[in-house]
Amino acid sequence: MKFTAKVTIGLKEGMLDPEARAIQHALANIGFETEGLSTARVFTIALDAEDRAAAQALVEQMCERLLANPVIHRYEVEVLA
Repeated sequence: MKFTAKVTIGLKEGMLDPEARAIQHALANIGFETEGLSTARVFTIALDAEDRAAAQALVEQMCERLLANPVIHRYEVEVLA
């Protein structure tokens, strides 16, 4: 079966996020005060798998082996039909 997975990868709590800090500063400069801001990357992956659970497992392997650095990143996988 064909599946589409949405993967969101962001920095773990406590990791420095200079891109977020720059964006937050830029927003403040144009009048938008924020209490917090973080950045994340979103990947949309189309793949073939036996079922939804297999698709989830494959994408989690992709995250562990390439897409995310488990030392500094957290990730969420959502498998769509």
